[in-house]
Amino acid sequence: MIEAFIFDLDGVITDTAKFHYLAWKELGLKIDIEIDEEFNESLKGISRMESLERILIKGNKQNEFTLKEKEDLANDKNKYYVELIKHISPKDILPGIENLLKEIKLNNIKIGLASASKNATMVLNNLGLNSYFDFIADAAKCKNSKPNPEIFIMAANGLDVDPLNCIGIEDAMAGVDAINSANMYSVGVGDKDSLSKANIVFENTQNIDFNQIVNSYKACKYITNI
Repeated sequence: MIEAFIFDLDGVITDTAKFHYLAWKELGLKIDIEIDEEFNESLKGISRMESLERILIKGNKQNEFTLKEKEDLANDKNKYYVELIKHISPKDILPGIENLLKEIKLNNIKIGLASASKNATMVLNNLGLNSYFDFIADAAKCKNSKPNPEIFIMAANGLDVDPLNCIGIEDAMAGVDAINSANMYSVGVGDKDSLSKANIVFENTQNIDFNQIVNSYKACKYITNI
């Protein structure tokens, strides 16, 4: 029995990757580290502080800042990002997602959010989707970033459901690994090769099919129980 769908935010519900990229690029200029779009792909799905550490390593500056200075840099990046996402609106919802949320609700299944973004609630509000979600995991309270399953477990606990009865939806490899480690059924959105560990993969959000997910989940559970 499916008790809940748990969504990632960036790349699944809306595409804020471009805003993260621009914010990191702005910070990079400040500390003299060049960040391009290809490198930015490696930051998908992981926390702000871990992203900063990867950037500092890229620029061979990982030992040039104290913890307090790193926290200040991460906060600067967030300020750039918050300014950029202030203008997000319902038109920025990725194709097919609101219909999927409606279908999940019509089937009396709970919905949660497991995003590494500490601005997730604000983004959902700007998108006009907040009312669909029964629980939003607080990334600020997570000690471990994806691929650690902590935030997905937090979402399941917040929804009061068994992780084994949850569907997780992600667009990043680290996120899919986190879903699998949480013992949830994993749905990938994007390239099949890079998301090959997912139980099922859809090329894009427009193609996500509720019934196909449910039937695939049931088949997977049947095979597991044989």
